[in-house]
Amino acid sequence: MNKIKGPAVGVLFVLIAGTLQASAVELRVSREALERTLKLQLFSGPNGRFYLKGTERTACSVYADDAKVLFVKDRIVVKVKTRARMGKSMGSSCIGIALSPTAEVSIAPYGEGESIGFRDAQLMKVSDQRELNFLLTPFLSRQVPSSMKVDAADLLRKALEGSTATSGYKVSLERLKVHSMAIEGDVLVVDVDGDISVK
Repeated sequence: MNKIKGPAVGVLFVLIAGTLQASAVELRVSREALERTLKLQLFSGPNGRFYLKGTERTACSVYADDAKVLFVKDRIVVKVKTRARMGKSMGSSCIGIALSPTAEVSIAPYGEGESIGFRDAQLMKVSDQRELNFLLTPFLSRQVPSSMKVDAADLLRKALEGSTATSGYKVSLERLKVHSMAIEGDVLVVDVDGDISVK
């Protein structure tokens, strides 16, 4: 089986002049690459935080940070730490309760055209506090999965941008379709079909 590993992921190609029609090509995406994608897309605010309520300047606020991605059997588990100061703002103080639970959601990877998507979000661990859960549930079930989406075609095209200087060939990706994927250890193995032109 041919293997393609991208930069966030590492990339290896066999270059032959003409157009390569690839079947059962393998793209290997590491757990660390998915974690970086999530942090860049969702936790790019001040101090790597995502505010579910309030801001860094408000007395009462709720935010998530320190996201971790784990592979468990055939699913991907995302853990985030939640910091909540809930109650009534009085000047620079929040009169109420302070909570810092760890929340977890399990999602399944799937092929979505040229992209690696995530669906079937299952909340594994949330807070016992109802108001905090009201904020956490949509964040974990919708925003986290959508922020982990990986455009596999764009990833490979960027990896090929410097191919002319390094190999003397101009290599470009004409088409890519994600078919299936499976978790092997700390790697998400993605089977794709694609056409690569070499000039």
